[in-house]
Amino acid sequence: MAVIQALNLTKVYNESEVPVRALHNINFEVTDGEFTAIVGPSGSGKSTLLHILGGLDRPSEGKVTVGGVNLNLLSSTKLIEFRLFNIGFVFQAFNLIPVLTARENVEFIMLLQKRSAQERIKRGQELLDAVGLSNRADHRPVQLSGGEQQRVAVARALASRPKFVLADEPTANLDSKAAGNLLSIMSDLNKKLGTVFLFSTHDERVIHRARRVITLRDGEIESDKNNSR
Repeated sequence: MAVIQALNLTKVYNESEVPVRALHNINFEVTDGEFTAIVGPSGSGKSTLLHILGGLDRPSEGKVTVGGVNLNLLSSTKLIEFRLFNIGFVFQAFNLIPVLTARENVEFIMLLQKRSAQERIKRGQELLDAVGLSNRADHRPVQLSGGEQQRVAVARALASRPKFVLADEPTANLDSKAAGNLLSIMSDLNKKLGTVFLFSTHDERVIHRARRVITLRDGEIESDKNNSR
C-alpha cells in the first residue's frame, strides 16, 4: 500500500531574476515498511523533495498524497495539523528544545496533540527505552552528546505514531560510531514497528543500510533501485 505518492512534482524558485528549477516532473511511490534513501550531489533537489513530501513546502506543479490525502488541498492551518499527526521529522541540526529534558522533548509532540499525561509518560518512556536513553531521560540537550541528541530526535519523531518519518541528513553531524548506532536503532524500529523511514542523504553509511535508493540529479530522478547487499 502506498504511504506517499508524488505525481509530476515540479518546484521552481522565483526569488531572483533568474528562476531556479529545483525539481522537475518527479514521480514515485513509497509503500508500507520502506527504509529508503534519496541521494544525489549537492543541489540535486534532495532536501527540497523531502520538504515537499513532508508538507513543509508546496510544489509549483504536481501533487503529493500521504495516506490518500492530497496535501495541495489543505490550508496552511490544516497542513500544520496534518503534519502533527501523520509525519515525523528528524533534522541534521537535531532541533531539540534546549530548556526541556530528553523526556520532555519526546513528550512535547504529544502535548501539542493534547494526549493525556498518562499516555505521554508511558509513550515517552517506551521510546526512550527503544533508543537506549532511559538513563538519560532527565538530561537537557546540552548535557547529551550529538549522537544522544539525535536519538532523542528520533524518539520525538516517532512519538506521534506517524505514517512515516522524514530524516534530512540525520548523520551529518555524527561520528562513525554514533552514526552507526543511530542507523541500527532506526533500522530496528522500522522492522519492529513497520514505520516508513525516508532519508535525504549523501552519507554512504545511510545508503548502505537503505533497502531502496532513489538518485536525483539536477532535480530529476536519475535512478530508482533496490539496494542489493
